[in-house]
Amino acid sequence: MAVPSVLKRILARKAEEVAIGRSVVPLAEMAARARECPPARGFEKGLRTALASGPAVIAEIKKASPSAGVIRKDFQPAAIARSYAAAGAACLSVLTDRDFFQGDDSYLQQARSACSLPVLRKDFIIDPWQIPESRVLGADCILLIASALEQAQMQELLGLAKAAGMDVLVEVHDEGEMERALLLEHDLIGVNNRNLNTFLTSLATSERLKAMLPGDQLLVTESGIRDTSDVQRMQDAGINTFLVGEAFMRDPDPGAALKRMFF
Repeated sequence: MAVPSVLKRILARKAEEVAIGRSVVPLAEMAARARECPPARGFEKGLRTALASGPAVIAEIKKASPSAGVIRKDFQPAAIARSYAAAGAACLSVLTDRDFFQGDDSYLQQARSACSLPVLRKDFIIDPWQIPESRVLGADCILLIASALEQAQMQELLGLAKAAGMDVLVEVHDEGEMERALLLEHDLIGVNNRNLNTFLTSLATSERLKAMLPGDQLLVTESGIRDTSDVQRMQDAGINTFLVGEAFMRDPDPGAALKRMFF
C-alpha cells in the first residue's frame, strides 16, 4: 500500500504522540474513562435526518492545513459551532491534530459544548488507544483514512469505535480504496477530492466513486466544495452529503457562508 510522503510524516508523528499518551494514561484506564461517558450523539442519524428535507452538511472547524497554511486567524471554536448550528449544519467536524493542522483536543470540547450537534473528530486514528481517547474527548464519530491504514487495522478500529458507541467515517481517495472500504460492514464513506500527492482537488473523484457505491450507504463529498455551482454539480451526481471547511473558515461569518452555499 503506497502512502503519500506528507501522510508518512504525519503518521510517524502521530505514532509518537500515541506512545506518549499511552505512557500517561494506559489503554485500560482510558477505556474505563470512556465507559463512564454519556452516550454519543448520533452522527449518521444526524446526517440521515437532514437528508430527509435537503442537503446534509458537515461543517468543519479548522484553523490551518498543510496545503493552505493558516486559514483563519480569528479562531473561536465555540462561536463558530454556534454559527454553524444556527445556519442549519447537520453535524460538525473539528480538527484536533496539532502539528500539521494547528488543531487541539480542546477545540472539539469547546465546539461540542456550544451546541447540540454531533461532532466528528478529524484526526489521524492509527491505534486502538485513540478510540476510547476520542470518546473521552466527546467525539461522536471518528475518521478512518484508508490510505493510512492496512485493511486489518481499519476493520479492528471500526469495530472498536462501534463498540464504544461512535459512528465512523471511512475516507477514500480512489477506486482501490473504495473497494477496500466496501469490504467493511459500514454505511458512511467519505470521498476526499484532494490528491494527497499533488494537493490538487477534483470533484470528478466523487463523481467516479459514487458510481461504485451500492445500497443505502452514504457518500460524503470532502474538499473542493467552494460555491453553489460545486454544490449543484455534486447534487446532479446524486450526492447530497457534504463536508466543507475552508470555504466557510475564510468567511467573516462561517454560518452565513454555509447558509449562502446550501440554504
